[in-house]
Amino acid sequence: MRIAQIAPVWLEVPPQTYGGTEYVVSLLTEELVKRGHDVTLFATADSKTAARLIPIWPRGLFRVRNPQAIAVFGILAKEVLDRQDQFDIIHDHCESYMAPFSMLFRPPMVTTFHSVLTSEQTILFKKFPKINCVAVSKSQKRSGPGLHIVKTIYHGIPAERYIFNPKPQDYLLWISNIAPDKGLADAIQIAKMAREKLVIAGPIFPTNADYFEHRIKPLIDGKQIQYVGTADFTKKVELFKNAKAFVFPIFKREEPFGLVVVESMACGTPVIAPPTGSMPELIEHGKNGFLAENIEDAINAVKKIKTLSRAYCREYIQRNFTVKKMVDGYERLYKKILEEKTARLKTESASVA
Repeated sequence: MRIAQIAPVWLEVPPQTYGGTEYVVSLLTEELVKRGHDVTLFATADSKTAARLIPIWPRGLFRVRNPQAIAVFGILAKEVLDRQDQFDIIHDHCESYMAPFSMLFRPPMVTTFHSVLTSEQTILFKKFPKINCVAVSKSQKRSGPGLHIVKTIYHGIPAERYIFNPKPQDYLLWISNIAPDKGLADAIQIAKMAREKLVIAGPIFPTNADYFEHRIKPLIDGKQIQYVGTADFTKKVELFKNAKAFVFPIFKREEPFGLVVVESMACGTPVIAPPTGSMPELIEHGKNGFLAENIEDAINAVKKIKTLSRAYCREYIQRNFTVKKMVDGYERLYKKILEEKTARLKTESASVA
């Protein structure tokens, strides 16, 4: 198949540090190329891929304060439109930015929802029912009632790249994009009340600089609560494999998937998170982590973390959240959509005749 993969231009593909969407786009693109498909990736110029790269902008917009995102996404749309006849299917990962252009695309369009589905997005996508929408969890699908969601496909990771460690060090870990809805302040409170060391890693993008400076930085003492900056892949794996637990108290966010959760488990590290969003789909309570309703529950979970099998955490990811399973799902979906298109065209041709 001739497949277009459209990455959001917020970050490079794959991302140097943080960037769950861009990481998934990279894994999907590279595996499709390995399987013999003709893949074109629309992404920032500093992206790296075995596919044909169409550069849209020199670097990711998250690296720039007050970026003119609409203009750059407009350039992206124009580049795809100019080449659309080169593709059998167009797979978009930009969500709302590309939806209006679906009216102009002749090949079928697939859109994967990577972020929290808002009411505004739901209203928007209902106006473009020809888009084949993909949810990344059952929870996310439920949050978009009435949308043309044709499939739920979980993200997958290359578990073999994540180093398993049966004997962790004595610290808790929080790693993500440092933003108000990612539960970092609560993670710090949990660590302090549990009298545990907490290591924090993640980027501080310009839009969240004030949040970090005024809400988080005063809580960091460099001893019990440590911030180690951003983490590339090697550093991220090192942090995950040596942590005794990954604390992800996203009480204020309906997480659509949570790539860091499966990355943590791939290293053998159990996860403590709320029973909201996709978390119950990823965490088997009492087996590879704990579902905590509140801060008190999370503190109690920390005390019980040694009762969990780190080997089971690893095996669970190897069975359920692999790149192969993810790409198998998308490959089957592409073929199904194209078969339906062919059948429809035959029916229309016969009716005209």
